[in-house]
Amino acid sequence: MTETLAAQASSLLPGLRGLDFAKGHGTGNDFVLVADPEGERDFSAEQVAVLCDRHQGIGSDGLIRAVPSHLLAEGRVLQELEPEAEWFMDYRNNDGSIAEMCGNGVRVFVHFLLESSLVELPEGGSLKIGTRGGVKVVTRVPGGYAVDMGPWGFIHPAEAAERAMDSIVTTRGLEGERPALSITMGNPHTVLALAGLDELEALPLTEVPTVHPLPPNGTNVEFVVPSEPLVQDGVGHITLRVHERGVGETQSCGTGACAAAAAIRYWAGTSAPAQWQVAVPGGVVGVTFLPASDDGEHVVLSGPAVLVARGTLA
Repeated sequence: MTETLAAQASSLLPGLRGLDFAKGHGTGNDFVLVADPEGERDFSAEQVAVLCDRHQGIGSDGLIRAVPSHLLAEGRVLQELEPEAEWFMDYRNNDGSIAEMCGNGVRVFVHFLLESSLVELPEGGSLKIGTRGGVKVVTRVPGGYAVDMGPWGFIHPAEAAERAMDSIVTTRGLEGERPALSITMGNPHTVLALAGLDELEALPLTEVPTVHPLPPNGTNVEFVVPSEPLVQDGVGHITLRVHERGVGETQSCGTGACAAAAAIRYWAGTSAPAQWQVAVPGGVVGVTFLPASDDGEHVVLSGPAVLVARGTLA
């Protein structure tokens, strides 16, 4: 982008005049949400960046468009296998880049559909949602929503199995190169463990960490501190900060919480628990590993979803 953000805002926002939107968050990971039931609205990367800017726009970590799956090529492909996935979560990072999935975002997305009277979902009921990371099953539970995020896996499986580490991370605030593990949750993550909360809290996550080898589409980087003791009453506890690709540091990252728990659980060995509590700057989310099935070990992410405002662009 060659123009300044202010120039972009003055030229792009008038073209969005009259746009109805909502603002929501899941443990501080916040989104602008737009309903597009006729599939008539699309956004350029520049428009997304302006809308999500915290000074020139509404402000958020990303933009989510709710569109019927049959109106998008990606959605139609998913509906061939999962006809009940009637709604598609079209998610963009706040720099306008397209993202595969967002665990906090899909909870807020379903809450937005429910509060907008686009779906009905009683407590205990489930919806299938189309995403670029596949179909996700979201269940309404007390205090929020639980999402079957699908199976986790290694981005570099041969290296991970051999060394339990497969990546190197360098970033300002940490001395030297740090070994890490790159994990896919339908989107890429690189997880490294730190010695203590002091080291975690001191990190200046304003710059993009360097990861080698870098996954083809970039990666989110999770900095994790295991609790001491790690397991309390049968539940594992970790604390997390994350640098999200295309965004920067966020208050929470749902797929990142799942990836971090998967990495710590893998390092802890076969005695590690299936249930985890992940503390992020915006709150706490739950992560549960289900018994392995034919396509791998599925991960369920649970946590709150909140709508804080609705409005119309002037």
